[in-house]
Amino acid sequence: MGANTERDHDGSGLDRYWRRRVWALAGALGAVGLLAWTCQGGAGEDEPGRDAGAAERTSAPPPSAMPTVTVTTTTTPAPEQADGGPCDRGDLVVNMSAARNVYAGSERPEFRVTVVSTGEGSCAFDTGSLEVRITSGADRVWSSTKCRKGAAPKATLRRGIPYVDDVVWDRRRDCKGAVRARPGTYVATLKGAKAKKQIFALR
Repeated sequence: MGANTERDHDGSGLDRYWRRRVWALAGALGAVGLLAWTCQGGAGEDEPGRDAGAAERTSAPPPSAMPTVTVTTTTTPAPEQADGGPCDRGDLVVNMSAARNVYAGSERPEFRVTVVSTGEGSCAFDTGSLEVRITSGADRVWSSTKCRKGAAPKATLRRGIPYVDDVVWDRRRDCKGAVRARPGTYVATLKGAKAKKQIFALR
């Protein structure tokens, strides 16, 4: 009886040993399965995110090109002056000079008037518009226009070529008078033009 009791005790211990091994192995297999399921599930969750990012990159429209602006400047040429037409006063440069400052005895004062056109082409100039006036203070002594004989001619001006008119005063007051101007200081002015006044003396 003692021998049977000893065998039963030994067999019961062997069963418990194997059961413990089986449960340990089952636990290890379960842990491995759970870990594999967790990794597979995480990879599955990341996949939609990657797909969404790829779709977003694919569906993004290309940047639109900036519009090109073209600016066109149109210059209107100035109208050319027709040849033979009247001269434009703004294109004329007028000057007057005196032969000398003092005239003695029977010497007659002489003044040179020059007109130069700066416009294009040629133009017609009315020489009658040039009037040399001789004054002494407030006394108007003589006028080239008033004392001119006959009609003033038309002159054709070309750019840069001066028209020259020499005006001579015979020292008489007015035009038909026989009275001669007295010695003294006089002023010659070119009426209607910005020309320098000429101051001279009669001796």
